[in-house]
Amino acid sequence: MSKRYPTADGVFYAVQDVSLDVQPGEFYSLLGSSGSGKTTTLRLIGGFERPDLGEVFIGGERVTAQPPYRRSVHTVFQNYALFPHMSVAENVAYPLKIARVPRSEFGPRLEAVLKLVQIPELGDRAPSQLSGGQQQRVALARALINRPKVLLLDEPLSALDAKIRDELRQELRQLQQQTNLTFIYVTHDQEEAMALSDRLAVMHRGRVEQIGTPAEIYNAPASAFVAQFIGQANFLSGEIMELTAEGAIALINDVPLKVTYPDQPPTVGETVTLMIRPERIQVGAATADNQLVGKTLGMTYIGQLTELQVETPVGQLKVVQLGQAGEARSLSWQAKDCIIVPSFNSKA
Repeated sequence: MSKRYPTADGVFYAVQDVSLDVQPGEFYSLLGSSGSGKTTTLRLIGGFERPDLGEVFIGGERVTAQPPYRRSVHTVFQNYALFPHMSVAENVAYPLKIARVPRSEFGPRLEAVLKLVQIPELGDRAPSQLSGGQQQRVALARALINRPKVLLLDEPLSALDAKIRDELRQELRQLQQQTNLTFIYVTHDQEEAMALSDRLAVMHRGRVEQIGTPAEIYNAPASAFVAQFIGQANFLSGEIMELTAEGAIALINDVPLKVTYPDQPPTVGETVTLMIRPERIQVGAATADNQLVGKTLGMTYIGQLTELQVETPVGQLKVVQLGQAGEARSLSWQAKDCIIVPSFNSKA
């Protein structure tokens, strides 16, 4: 589907040629920076926007022309959108009232959903009496009480401090697994998306750059943007000297390195960009496909990790080690951890 808006210069595509296939019971994230199109995509699914091109189906039913209240979805917004003049119980039960559910069902369903989100004792309180984390739980309870097919979450944790955000992140994943609902989750936080998702779509400038599991996207990025956006990485430019049965040999500053490629094989003589994740580089003598001498330029302790800046014959490399590390006089890594990034120059 596509969504476009007129501008003084022509037309701006907020979303362009986006196709998603989210499975029942899946935790699916839309990950991207501000302006990438992820929230617009969520609004198209929820019915708050109509696509200019394309269709939306939920459970096999075409819902493109249906308003939000007729779709079996519920959206949890970043600002919670709680009614200040209603109690927690009244806020949570409001969707039942709108759907004209029999009053006899209100009590049992309200009790069950408040218990599910771990706030059974807060039903009589006003939203203003709650912490940010508690308000988010109320918003989740209100979204779940009508048992939607799909729960849409638009950066629901971004307004919370780091400690509460981490706690709620774990609870949210457990909640999704307990209910077996389909979650579509919008976030700009890559760590959050990687920790929560069964699969995710990385978006950039209104398009989907890559869809896959967190491991697939981290280990085999499909474009330069994904490689740079997801996690930390070292990038090296080199020339392909030879193709081998396992991958290829690339020459960087006259140093041959064994490399692999996730997609199409390169050609001999081609200039390529290689990616090495900092944690895949080992410090000290080891049996590995690639080995280099190094000189430590800087060292930073970050909790349980040590981050090193090391000068090597192929350039400066960032190395991350568990625990406290000493001087990095030698470095090594496997060929499978030194991958050619597809179409680096055209996508950067």
